[in-house]
Amino acid sequence: QVQLVESGGGLVQAGGSLRLSCAASGRTFSSSAIGWFRQAPGKEREFVAAIRWSGSSTYYADSVKGRFTISRDNAKNTVYLQMNSLKPEDAAVYFCAAGSRITPLKVWSSRTNEYDYWGQGTQVTVSS
Repeated sequence: QVQLVESGGGLVQAGGSLRLSCAASGRTFSSSAIGWFRQAPGKEREFVAAIRWSGSSTYYADSVKGRFTISRDNAKNTVYLQMNSLKPEDAAVYFCAAGSRITPLKVWSSRTNEYDYWGQGTQVTVSS
């Protein structure tokens, strides 16, 4: 199994920045990529970004492209989501998830059912 723990959420003003972390442990070698998703009250969970544990492949939702950056530190088994220019509509619980497919990220990484393990989430609140 893979255990995922998110951290870094909090309250920020619109236009501000936050960096979320997703620390992975356990059988991390069994996963090929980490995805970030978010879920606002009353809405479905939506894809934000994904990154592979090796190589340079990343994939972003159009709504965050140019504002959010996903990165990783393999030595720490941690994936980060740097969020800049935050908007009130970015407020949600943010989850990270581990997937194992080897096909290109754009093919599968935006679908929640492609992921095998999920963290508990971290709350991001953006005040206007």
